[in-house]
Amino acid sequence: MLNDLLAVVLAGGEGKRLTPLTQDRAKPAVPFAGQYRIIDFTLSNCLNSHIRKIIVLTQYKSGSASRHLAAGWSIFNPELGEFIYEIPPQMRVGEQWYQGTADAIYQNLYSIDIIKPKYILVLAGDHIYKMDYGKMLDFHKANNAALTISAITVDKADAHGLGILKVDEKQQVVGFQEKPEKPECIPGKPDKAYASMGIYIFDFELMKKLLEADADNPDSSHDFGNDIIPNLYPKAPVFAYPFGSDSDKKDAAYWRDVGTIDAFWEANISLAGVDPEFNLYDSEWPLRTYQSQMPPAKFVFANVREERVGKALDSLVCNGVIISGGLVENSVLSPGVRINSFAQVHKSILMHNVEIGRKARIRNTIIDKDVSIPPGTEIGYNPAEDRRRFIVSPGGVVVVAKGTCF
Repeated sequence: MLNDLLAVVLAGGEGKRLTPLTQDRAKPAVPFAGQYRIIDFTLSNCLNSHIRKIIVLTQYKSGSASRHLAAGWSIFNPELGEFIYEIPPQMRVGEQWYQGTADAIYQNLYSIDIIKPKYILVLAGDHIYKMDYGKMLDFHKANNAALTISAITVDKADAHGLGILKVDEKQQVVGFQEKPEKPECIPGKPDKAYASMGIYIFDFELMKKLLEADADNPDSSHDFGNDIIPNLYPKAPVFAYPFGSDSDKKDAAYWRDVGTIDAFWEANISLAGVDPEFNLYDSEWPLRTYQSQMPPAKFVFANVREERVGKALDSLVCNGVIISGGLVENSVLSPGVRINSFAQVHKSILMHNVEIGRKARIRNTIIDKDVSIPPGTEIGYNPAEDRRRFIVSPGGVVVVAKGTCF
């Protein structure tokens, strides 16, 4: 266990661009890949990195995340110095919600001070990736850094909407650009740039001083990217840790912000492919979540005419699913889903306990929990009709919200 490091997971985002999936839950609590929640990937990274001191800062619509953390992540033993604590806004320094990423940490300095860590690892709870944070800490120590920022390599043409780090040959940060029109390139790679991933390792005592000074600055937006980093790198050693450099696995450089409906749909559907870029089945990097006690998935019928044979091809199928004479292709079926006879589901994400009625046809659709689709319904085949009844993304993905009645 990394005894001198505390991980702080920022898990309070509203996720407005994921509406209506976030109408009742924060973005980190949105289901992903059938049986997981988005936050599970960050927390699994902590577990696999031997980090067992974790604080999760929640804020908006935190009920779903709170229940999930209690059910699936109460695995640490405080008697052994390990824990995971969820901390909602305490209003210790005022009556406002968190004003930015830096302010979220600042408002919880009291709770962090009690733990007295030497290093703070700041994480977002709403991205999909694998990373050994222990190797990033080794890099931080080896460079005697005041701050280390995990950086992902992106095409320079795509860097204009990101926080871009300018580095020298030793990976030390010598410049920072927030959403630049002309991004700085990586030394020796004129068509590539380093983008900040919002993953930081600070020496705690330095962070404390920085956050206290930032809180007293009325002109600050109280954000790490906008305020803390630009003020720090000219005065103290700040280094960029190259994400994906510590592993030769295929998904080492995989990182997704599934913050829009189209990005969320694409990331899920790609997992159901024959050879997906992100490997859910890596026994060396297990992914943890809460799983309810449900029976195995079942596919029927086998002894009737061909069009009523239950089949799922190139799909993720979770426990409790029953495919009763329907066809599923390139889709993700969460626990408890039922597909009735002659129904067809293509390139769709069905969340927990969704039921698809007989002869219904579903395509390019996300259906949230507990929705029952009546027999014969068609979704994803008539764009004008879909837009009249549901939310449709710019990429044409139809979203059927929780509580939808037909």
